[in-house]
Amino acid sequence: MMSLPDWLIHWADEQPWAYTVMALAVLLGAVWLTNLITKHVLMQLVRRMLAATALGKDPTIGLEKVITRLAHIVPALVLWVGIGAVPDLPESAIIVVRNVSNAYIVLTVALALSALLYTINVIYSRRPEANDRPIKGYLQVIQIIVFAVATILIIASLLDRSPLILLSGLGAMAAVLMLIFQDTLLSLAASVQISSNDMVRVGDWIEMPLLNADGTVIDIALHTVKVQNWDRTITTIPTKRLIADSFKNWRGMEESGGRRIKRALHIDQNSLCFLSEEEQAKLRRFAVLGDYLDEKHAELQEWNAKLIAQGQDPINNRQVTNLGTFRAYIVGYLRKHAGVHQEMTLMARQLSPGPQGLPIEVYCFTRSTAWVIHEGVQSDIFDHLLTVLPEFGLRVFQQPSGPDVRMALARIDMGN
Repeated sequence: MMSLPDWLIHWADEQPWAYTVMALAVLLGAVWLTNLITKHVLMQLVRRMLAATALGKDPTIGLEKVITRLAHIVPALVLWVGIGAVPDLPESAIIVVRNVSNAYIVLTVALALSALLYTINVIYSRRPEANDRPIKGYLQVIQIIVFAVATILIIASLLDRSPLILLSGLGAMAAVLMLIFQDTLLSLAASVQISSNDMVRVGDWIEMPLLNADGTVIDIALHTVKVQNWDRTITTIPTKRLIADSFKNWRGMEESGGRRIKRALHIDQNSLCFLSEEEQAKLRRFAVLGDYLDEKHAELQEWNAKLIAQGQDPINNRQVTNLGTFRAYIVGYLRKHAGVHQEMTLMARQLSPGPQGLPIEVYCFTRSTAWVIHEGVQSDIFDHLLTVLPEFGLRVFQQPSGPDVRMALARIDMGN
């Protein structure tokens, strides 16, 4: 009676395809075992080695993903080598398996390079100069090239043709490719100009009314620039639009250390008048007006004395006005305000009068560029100026409302 191995050998001799099946089973087992060892043994060793480095300790860098994708190459290599050792396997089948293995290896390498580019971007983004010179757009261009080359190699492998044959046909397709990738090419040119001219950085506050963008730049990529608006919505701007259309970058304001206040008080022109000596004496209570009134008094005395010496009518004399004194008070108040930047332009100017009264514009800069602090300082200034205005005999112009009309009619009725 035959033993089991002898029986199996005898049966395999009578069935030629049996050796092929058994060899394929051994090969698949070897591929599975190689994959198991690679992922659960070698990868554990690699993880421990990476954990000892600064890069390996940070999972957000994505370095482990690069190693994981490269690990898929080992089983594919085993399959590529082992398929040639399978007996009685048709040559065409060996070619197909090896071509598929080649394509899989190329795809795996491309994915690993893509993950590596992501890791490079993460590492670079943590450098101080990353906001000034982002490289994400350039890395995306490299990524496109990697996948384009990988696509050609994969197609060449599956068709069992030389990649040069495919590349030789690209010349005739250049116009088509230019049409397909025109947005990418334009975006690449725009990214180069934006980076070389330092037009936009991550963290910049930009304003682009044409696209309803007004906020902070949070990402600069090859095709798009993302802006987080002040209402927390996200506006995505095509990179090429930053070259083709105009936009405002507030970086200069933030770097200057001062943020502008430019707001007007509209004065009722019927409240303008000259100040008597008593009214001037009353206004001397304001410490910031003492020097102004003294200088103005000396200037007007000298002017008026010349007119009297020339026999001019007293009607030509100059006098102190409540509006001019109020403008001087604004400047003096701003000079003493702790929140106002004293090394930048500071003035209170009179604009052209109109139907809404006479505008007195406050023009200065706050010491802080932070929005909340800036608005607080601005509100504090105008709270005070609006409240102190009646001390100068001035009134704020305001369009008549319902209560104003009722009060006027009531006064008319009382007069009658």
